[in-house]
Formats: sequence, structure tokens, C-alpha cells
Amino acid sequence: MKKTILLFAVCLCAAACQTLPTSSEYLARGDGYFKDGKIEQALKAYDKALALNPDRTDIYASRGAAYFFKGDYVSAQNDFLTVVEKNPYQADAYTALGSALAALGDYDNALKMFSISLNLNPSKPETFFSRGGVFFMQEEYDKAIADYTSVILLAPAAEVYNARGAAYLKKGDTAKAEDDFNVAKGGRFPEKLNEYSMID
Repeated sequence: MKKTILLFAVCLCAAACQTLPTSSEYLARGDGYFKDGKIEQALKAYDKALALNPDRTDIYASRGAAYFFKGDYVSAQNDFLTVVEKNPYQADAYTALGSALAALGDYDNALKMFSISLNLNPSKPETFFSRGGVFFMQEEYDKAIADYTSVILLAPAAEVYNARGAAYLKKGDTAKAEDDFNVAKGGRFPEKLNEYSMID
């Protein structure tokens, strides 16, 4: 009987001594799930992290990115808006918010967010690429080409050459379009910009 009571007491002590996961641990789990493509599990981990620490903008940013890649642009917009409200100097958050707005078809406000982001950090290729995409959708091909060229100077990638080639094609400049498509197929550059770095 004494051995049983002692063993039970040791088990209780061991259970009590185990640390509960922190918001940082849940955030790390969520990021791992996200990178593995397990968006629902990532969202649950981010929710747990925010329940423990609702003031951490990095958790809202990560959850917003997960919502974005899930296609839930309204929830993504809400999370990115929380980030910029809590930290108005976070350039990447404005890019992410602009991307969510663009996905919702609100191009004018998306462009405003990209402009704020570029004022804060004028050398972020993802911001130029996103803004170029909005200009393309608005059929402002010269502006799109200028932004895609800025990306190429900062971080060349095949998808950027393809995007610029498509803009040249829309303008009727088939020679420049063909040049860009050939560069994209050449294999000299990465296929994509870092799609997971919405907010670094």
C-alpha cells in the first residue's frame, strides 16, 4: 500500500512538473504544419498560441498567412489588419494586407497598402511582385513591367520573368515577351520567390 501511494505521489509530481506548451511552442508547431501543407492543423496551433498570448503580432501574421493560402481572404485580411494596427511600422504586414485585399478584388486599397510597405521598406521583392500583379489586373502594363523589373533586380525568379513576359505580351511586344519566357525556362533562377515569407 505504501509503495502504491508513493508511486502515485511520484506520478502526480512528474505530471505537475511538466511545463505546459507556451505561445512560442504553439507558434513553432503551427509554422511546421504550415510548411508541411497542413493548414487546418496550423490554424489550430495558432489559435492556441493566441489564446495564451493575444498580443503577439507574429502569431497573427502567421495565422493570416495560413488563412491566405487556405483561400480565406477575409480572415487573412482581419489578421493582417491586426498586425498593422498593433505595429504600424511592420512593412511586410502592409504587403500581406495588400495581397489579401487584392485577392478580394479591392485593388485600390491594395495599392495603398503596397505603397505604405514600400515607403517603409523599398527593397522588398515580394511587395513589388504583388503590386505588379495588381497593376497587371488593372491593365496598367507599363507599371506592372516596372515593378517586375524591380523584382528581377532584387531577386530574380522564373515566375517573375513569366509575369513580365505576360505583361509585354499584353502590350504587343512579342520579342521582349519571348525573351522573358526563354529566361524563365532556362533554369538559371529559382522557380518562385519565397511564397511563405509574407511577413518576415
